[in-house]
Amino acid sequence: MGIIYDETGRVFKLDTLHTSYMMGIADEEGFLGHIYYGKRISACDVSYLLRIQEPPFVPSKNNGDRISFLDAFPVEYPTHGIGDFREAALRIRTQGGHKACALTYVSHRIYEGKKKLPGLPASFAGEGECETLEIVCRDKSLGLEAVLSYSVFEDSDVTARHVEIRNQGGEKLWLEKVSSMSLDMDNRDFEALTLHGSWARERHGQRRRLGNGFQGIASHRGMSGHQDHPFMALVTEHTTQERGEVYGVQLMYSGSYEILADVSQHNTVRWQAGLESEDFCWELNPGESFCAPEALLIYSDRGLDGMTAGFHDFIREHVIRGKYKNRKRPVLINNWEATYFDFNTEKLLSIAGEAAGLGIEMLVMDDGWFGHRSRADSSLGDWYVNEEKLPGGLPRLVEEVNRLGLKFGIWFEPEMISPESELCRKHPDWAIAVPGRTPSMAREQLVLDFSRREVVEGIWEQMEAVLKSANIEYVKWDMNRPLCDLGSAALPPQRQGELLHRYMLGVYELQERLVTRFPDILLENCASGGGRYDAGMLYYSPQIWCSDDTDAIERLAIQEGTAMLYPLSTMGAHVSDCPNHTIGRTAPFETRGYVALAGTFGYELDVTRIPETDREQIPGRIALYHKYSDLVREGDYYRISSAAQSCGCDCWQVVSKDKKESMVTVIQVLCAPGNRTRILYLKGLDPEKRYRIEGEDTIIKGDSLMYAGLPVPAMKGDFAGKVMHLVAENDKTK
Repeated sequence: MGIIYDETGRVFKLDTLHTSYMMGIADEEGFLGHIYYGKRISACDVSYLLRIQEPPFVPSKNNGDRISFLDAFPVEYPTHGIGDFREAALRIRTQGGHKACALTYVSHRIYEGKKKLPGLPASFAGEGECETLEIVCRDKSLGLEAVLSYSVFEDSDVTARHVEIRNQGGEKLWLEKVSSMSLDMDNRDFEALTLHGSWARERHGQRRRLGNGFQGIASHRGMSGHQDHPFMALVTEHTTQERGEVYGVQLMYSGSYEILADVSQHNTVRWQAGLESEDFCWELNPGESFCAPEALLIYSDRGLDGMTAGFHDFIREHVIRGKYKNRKRPVLINNWEATYFDFNTEKLLSIAGEAAGLGIEMLVMDDGWFGHRSRADSSLGDWYVNEEKLPGGLPRLVEEVNRLGLKFGIWFEPEMISPESELCRKHPDWAIAVPGRTPSMAREQLVLDFSRREVVEGIWEQMEAVLKSANIEYVKWDMNRPLCDLGSAALPPQRQGELLHRYMLGVYELQERLVTRFPDILLENCASGGGRYDAGMLYYSPQIWCSDDTDAIERLAIQEGTAMLYPLSTMGAHVSDCPNHTIGRTAPFETRGYVALAGTFGYELDVTRIPETDREQIPGRIALYHKYSDLVREGDYYRISSAAQSCGCDCWQVVSKDKKESMVTVIQVLCAPGNRTRILYLKGLDPEKRYRIEGEDTIIKGDSLMYAGLPVPAMKGDFAGKVMHLVAENDKTK
């Protein structure tokens, strides 16, 4: 397997198929330092890269200038207050108010497989797929231990990292910052690639050159968020989709986080990812431990395409679980943009009846079915059916929908509470709030305190009763506002800094209960659209609603940024009505369908009221989804051109693992006069195979398609689209 410890040189070497990660133990005190991360190398003895034979030397040779050593040594997991003035991965506070902490190597073990993380989502591995290294470092004065964990997945070039902090001493400690990973490297004129946006404009890429000092991203919102994303890549100058070196990290965490790069006086980069530290403080009593979320680390020397391929394969095989892991998802229609709150049984059945005749497979009832909710200002927390809207309740409605041949799904927002609700009147202290201060509302709702066991239990009892009451086969889990006014009525003063993380642990516990108790239900996460689109949520749900912006043209950039990290099969993508409800744009029905095919396909409109010409296209579009579903779910994704960089053309490609077929989608954003045939340079094909373009007589060899290009005739009009299906011929005739 991929992990070796060289006792002579005291060097750890972690190998995947294409990468090597190396650490070394230095000096008598056992300083653990980072040596190398990058393209796989054969050598084990590269400890010379630690530079401990040059001034200021290790403390055993020059203890009179220990600070100069600590402030330059590439520390594998740095601490605070002892002379390393760069950003610490771990900050603690003692009962005496002191913050000094020094970790040095104590022991290690190597074993096959990997552990589960208590209460947290984490990657998993089958037999023979993974090997794990655990390194124990200790502060001998405090009795504090940090267990650094590295799980190596050879098949996808991903190393999963997390840290467990143990208080083995005799006094209480407080953790004020815990990073999941830290990495010290020489700066090679790196640029930081991050994903930014806002509600309805998520995950737009941005590159900035690293300069001296701090550069980073964070969420203080109690959620991974629309504004920034728990991902950063360090890329070498001139890196493209196909070429250049990429170091990528993403957190398997859905709450507040921070990822930063700190360029030092010596032009080294300290790169860290972990929990957001501003609102975090964790009381750690003797004998207790704290586990940080998992960080997924990848290296590619094949540009962004290499990073994307590695993350896609890893998430498909080692993050997503359950019945739908390798299964086609049903084509659904959601009633939200069709009706909003204004619906009843008859209206839903009219939509279902029309949808069934067109080949749609599931009706999803969105917000407004519970309590007395007819507007956004009431009833969250009252998870029982409003029988004024739905006479006979869910059993009658679901039976009627099933009789039409459709599956049935339902919307919840379990983490929120309306001030105007029975639950709030009964338990006003269940909402997150600071005593004596009126909490700020958003969407006319407050946030339930999921750090409390009784709150999680109370919501679960309601949800379980609903889900048991009828044949429900899908749940859309929404979350529509950030967290603020941080206060828990159940936590003592010295533990209020634990609220955000304990809240996230409560969310994870409830989702784990749902998928365990109802394993056949398809869970789709949503947070005002794509506000919690992260690997942590994908551990519980195989797909996430990508964005509330359903406009096909706006979706091009959103889906491009999302697909940089996540498989297409994880993206909830719907065809909506026009003019689009978010931005008012009108795009051809055909194009809206092409864009939605790059995800888990569905509809969000009133199918009974759309133009007949649009309605007639639906069976054919659904047939395309079924035709390409396996390819989209399992194939390799490539970015060919980007409308975010050029208003002319957006293009992506999916290639089957055996390279026998490929789907190419082209969207012309803006038409221009004098357009000629556009040449697209495809990727990922077998250079020796001959590919027929379905529906045409054209047969072109793979190497020609990739290096000479595929001509695409000019298209008329703005927002025009085209899908091409390439199928390899049986022979390899040149």
